[in-house]
Amino acid sequence: MDVKALFDDDEAVSPVIGVILMVAITVILAAVIATFVLGLGDQISNTAPQASFSFDYTENDITEGDTLEVTHNGGETIPANEIEAAVTGAKDGGSDATYNGNLFTDNSGSDVNAGTTDTIKYDDFSGSVSDLDLSGATVRVTYQPADGGNSATLGRWDGADA
Repeated sequence: MDVKALFDDDEAVSPVIGVILMVAITVILAAVIATFVLGLGDQISNTAPQASFSFDYTENDITEGDTLEVTHNGGETIPANEIEAAVTGAKDGGSDATYNGNLFTDNSGSDVNAGTTDTIKYDDFSGSVSDLDLSGATVRVTYQPADGGNSATLGRWDGADA
């Protein structure tokens, strides 16, 4: 057997490599097109805004109840109607008190940007909440796009007893 002939015989190498490269390019191109045709490309671009929120808790007496000031510290500007708050674990004289609704309602129709503040207090809750205790509460500030896209949690506060 001629060993030298094995090293010199490379006639089929170029066509094989060419076919492999063409198949790889076709598969990648098909995957990219399928992603956008099936609508997955829309989800990639539909992301939640980046924003940071701070929370300032104030324990008040029985007549006013506790308050929690929520401040947009920085990041993207967000339409006010797309920011919601969910409060769980709060108490009203021993009974559970929950709240799910808009935050920054005073800014409805406008944008919430750095420095904008709203306060969660007893009159945000349904019913006659007067002795609001937020020390054991968990508060989530969420982004809910108006077009019905995916929601995202932008900030979370846990009370001292939560």
